[in-house]
Amino acid sequence: MQLTDLTAVQLLDGYRKGEFSPVEATEQALERARRIQPEVNAFARLTGEDALARARESAARWRRGEPAGLVDGVPVTVKDLLLLRGHPTLRGSKTVAEQGRWDEDAPPVARLREQGAVFLGKTTTPEYGWKGVTDSPLTGITRNPHDTTRTAGGSSGGSAAAVALGAGPLSLGTDGGGGIRIPAAFCGIFGLKPTYGRVPLYPASAFGTLSHTGPMTRDAADAALLLDVIGTPDPRDWSALPAAPGSFTEALRGGVRGLRVAYSPSLGGQVAVRPGVAAAVRRAVTALAELGAYVEETDPDLSDPVEAFHTLWFSAAARLTQGFPPHRRGLLDPGLREICARGARTSALEYLAAVDVRARLGRRMGDFHERYDLLLTPTLPLTAFEAGAEVPRGSVYRRWTGWTPFTYPFNLTRQPAATVPVGTDGAGLPVGMQIVAARHRDELVLRAAHALFEAGAASAGPVTTGVAEKDRPL
Repeated sequence: MQLTDLTAVQLLDGYRKGEFSPVEATEQALERARRIQPEVNAFARLTGEDALARARESAARWRRGEPAGLVDGVPVTVKDLLLLRGHPTLRGSKTVAEQGRWDEDAPPVARLREQGAVFLGKTTTPEYGWKGVTDSPLTGITRNPHDTTRTAGGSSGGSAAAVALGAGPLSLGTDGGGGIRIPAAFCGIFGLKPTYGRVPLYPASAFGTLSHTGPMTRDAADAALLLDVIGTPDPRDWSALPAAPGSFTEALRGGVRGLRVAYSPSLGGQVAVRPGVAAAVRRAVTALAELGAYVEETDPDLSDPVEAFHTLWFSAAARLTQGFPPHRRGLLDPGLREICARGARTSALEYLAAVDVRARLGRRMGDFHERYDLLLTPTLPLTAFEAGAEVPRGSVYRRWTGWTPFTYPFNLTRQPAATVPVGTDGAGLPVGMQIVAARHRDELVLRAAHALFEAGAASAGPVTTGVAEKDRPL
């Protein structure tokens, strides 16, 4: 049996029945991670010895019938923007020194550790998570599992590729403008950006309240399980929400019958969506209607807020690198250097004007969700393009935000938004459908996604690709 093909829920069921152990699951996941690394480059660092030690401890607990928590023995990966105790967090940057104590876990990592998770390693990120594809001066290019000439997306591209290829069923990603949803859609997995504050974050992101932390998994059931673990308060995050009123896993059972659903195929004609993407998304929308949801094709009042987003994003990047001396600044990704220079020219009045745009957008979406429980859109208007580029070759876009118009608006509004794998385009590349709900209604997003998985209208099965057999040391 290939344990790398199983979800976290399935692994836990097998541990419970004694069919296999966390050690076997971890050994197979590590072997898969090493095998895919030379071609896909999903990992910044593997933590094999630590992982096997934790797996052996977990196996002993399962033999005693005393699992430590909800994910005891499940292999997990962590994006290299989040602290993992005992290992450097280099953030895809040559400007971060590897030496140091590294003696603290980020809040979601701490919760996973408490509940027995096995950490396989740190996944790749663009430098400081600044863009929607995953390449960096430190770790190079991360490639798409379905076609390694193409990008995995970003900024959590390593996590998406690892989950898609079976190197751990659970991963922690971050999303400041689509960083979970973009690579999940490109790689054909499920990704959830929870309501801002649902998953505590420490240290605080340089990108402030635009940045969310959340699950990247094969299906909604695994994401709900992971959110049950990581979606609890932490005193280090002053903006964290109180504990959720109930279990996200239990909420999956509600189904979609009677939900009021708005379907916006192009945000009122603002976005040119590729035909193969539009067709796959429309099929999934039809499936949701057949499951009992009331679906209406309509658009939110959502004029493109890209300039406000740029003001907030670029000025945050400038603040992040403000104290860098010239030699350290010279180590940065050239694109990051460029947006930092632009952000440094932003005035306080321009920044506050962008905050006003954000507030108006949030109010309009609040009004919209008084009428509709969910909003459905394509996650992206295109499928994965060539690796190593910030924008598709030959496009008119200057920055990654040009091809991600469905994702970053919901970072501005702090709403929960997920991408569900709903098929492929004519070239066999994955397509994602985005599901958005009002703030604090994460369970509705998960319920709708789970209904699609249960009905067979969404799928993120194991990817078969010609990954290299030779291991590369990490």
